[in-house]
Amino acid sequence: MANQDHSDAHVPDFSGDVAEMAPHYYGGQAVIEGVMMRGADRWAVAVRQPDGGIWLECHHTSTLPTKKPWLKWPMIRGCYALFDSLSIGMRALGISAERSLPEDEEEEELSGAAMGASMALAALLFIGVFIFLPSTATKGIDALIGNVMGDGVWFHLVESFIRIVIFLAYLWSISLLSDIRRVFQYHGAEHKTIAAWEHGEVLEPEHVDRYSTLHVRCGTNFLILVMLLAVVIYTAGGLLVPPPEGITWWGAVIYHVVLRIVLLPVVAGAAYEGLRLGAAKGTNPLVRAIMKPGLWLQLITTKQPDHDQIEVAIRSFEAVVPAEHREGRVPTTLDSPILLAHDSLPVVLESAEVRLAPDGEDEGAPSADGSRDGGSTVGEAQREES
Repeated sequence: MANQDHSDAHVPDFSGDVAEMAPHYYGGQAVIEGVMMRGADRWAVAVRQPDGGIWLECHHTSTLPTKKPWLKWPMIRGCYALFDSLSIGMRALGISAERSLPEDEEEEELSGAAMGASMALAALLFIGVFIFLPSTATKGIDALIGNVMGDGVWFHLVESFIRIVIFLAYLWSISLLSDIRRVFQYHGAEHKTIAAWEHGEVLEPEHVDRYSTLHVRCGTNFLILVMLLAVVIYTAGGLLVPPPEGITWWGAVIYHVVLRIVLLPVVAGAAYEGLRLGAAKGTNPLVRAIMKPGLWLQLITTKQPDHDQIEVAIRSFEAVVPAEHREGRVPTTLDSPILLAHDSLPVVLESAEVRLAPDGEDEGAPSADGSRDGGSTVGEAQREES
């Protein structure tokens, strides 16, 4: 790993409007031994395979917002973006889990039903841990101190505090696991790559590595905004629509859980708008203050990557950048062989050996046989992009 300067010069630069520096708000997600990147009309996932090669696949993003303009309305667009991001993220995570395993340990790919069941289970766990548990704990504390909180402001504030503590404890505890630490390194590689692009760099690892692992549009910022905005929105909702008089303590818990689930789209929509505001108005002192907690939290959820991890992030990013924006910006020194999924959209990569995976076959990294050097394109080896 190259020497790195961790001085203040490499924290996120808010001196300019990112919207003016880049034609699109690129985003991404760390996965198992890889990175998913999302562009304007496509997403890609690159995964480092056990033999050193990189598995790459690229797919279209949903066109639903272009067909239904109301999905672009403020607040609504945040809820849709969250659902869409979760869908792509789960798919990318499944791909990375399959491709990062040694050949003799490969698991069967999850079916659509299994993926849906996994998302449903994740939603239930989220509701149980971050909604039901804080409400129940707060009611228990209130019972111990003589029921002085009731269902008023103090109940909502204490419940919100417990929720935030659970969230922070969860992030800190999983960050101690070695496998999660590697995911957090890929998270850092994702942020560095996007920041380098937004500041006009050529995407070579040594250039990308100069940038911070912290980024204002990170999903961690979104999560902490959700937690903070939930304090205000859940308190207001609970005061405007209090539980019925005479309800039992467990009935009140169920009531608060249902109310919070109902208000969750409002919280998510407000957090999304806040994240967009933070990206577009980074010089505003108030916006900078609001974004600070998310940036601090990224000190847990991102770690310094090595150059091999940065290479994976660059390859994923390169696959989603439009051709008209690539000239002079893409890498020319990366040489890890690329195996492109058979059902992937066509991609063009510089300085790489690219091989198309056979249809229906599980392949390892590409061999020299059939590979092409420098500026390789596999578009002619695939079906034409529709």
